[in-house]
Amino acid sequence: MLGLSLTAGVHADGKDTPSIASIVKAAKPSEWRSLDPANTLYMDLPDGRVVIELAPWWSPAHVANLKTLVREHYFDRTSVYRVQDNFVAQWGDPDSDNPKKAKSMGTAKTHLPPEYDRAYDASMTFTPLPDGDVYASQVGFSHGFPTARDPKTHRTWIAHCYGTVGVARDVDPTSGNGNTLYAVIGEARRIDHNLAVAGRVIQGMPLLSSLPRGDDANIGVYAKPSQRTPILRVRLAADVPVAQREHLQVLRTDSPTFARIVDAKRHRHDAFYRDPPGHLSLCGLEVPTRVDPAFAH
Repeated sequence: MLGLSLTAGVHADGKDTPSIASIVKAAKPSEWRSLDPANTLYMDLPDGRVVIELAPWWSPAHVANLKTLVREHYFDRTSVYRVQDNFVAQWGDPDSDNPKKAKSMGTAKTHLPPEYDRAYDASMTFTPLPDGDVYASQVGFSHGFPTARDPKTHRTWIAHCYGTVGVARDVDPTSGNGNTLYAVIGEARRIDHNLAVAGRVIQGMPLLSSLPRGDDANIGVYAKPSQRTPILRVRLAADVPVAQREHLQVLRTDSPTFARIVDAKRHRHDAFYRDPPGHLSLCGLEVPTRVDPAFAH
């Protein structure tokens, strides 16, 4: 079903728009949703934890295979081995494309059907953005994810905005199996609906986006193993003791507060912004997150 219409009026009275922080602070408890431990990954790096929300409703086969890899500890002691400026940070087994050196995938599948997009219908929650997009005729948010739609084909896909986590693959469309993942750290909309999206980073993006860039001559792959960032472990939140979990909540993108955030960003007017843009791109909006108040210290 369609969510709230994000077409609130321009602040013609010239008054400053409320800050995003003040809008978020006023959100009702019912406008927040807690991450599902069964669909949340923790990737522990030497400098901290990256929290990833999975999207099984978009890429069910890839998410299921990824969970198998995680539960069999495939990613433990692998690494972030590619960081390409303004594109992606990629991790997993750097030798995954070498049959003689590749790490065993255990019981996980090595080939999966492409899940680059899916059909949509009136039952899907979709909060459209009012402005245009150069990559799709309709864009907005579904289940907290930035999404695009094609009304002619009735297909929808998750957009490759900052923090989107995708499944790397070779030329073969079935070669993406989840053993190598990437997070978008720059401009990557050009690969929309060409790779499967497994989820998005909810917390810890600076741990990936701030890493030293790799070899420009080799799509950002580090020239030396010593340059890689080791991955200590990856776990499903459901398999982690409650006391060790990250109790995070995400603002519902079908909520009135989210609509107010969109309006404030489109018509921003304050001491610095004297000329409101009047538009907002799909990747120009970050969905707010917070620690569940029940667990806040």
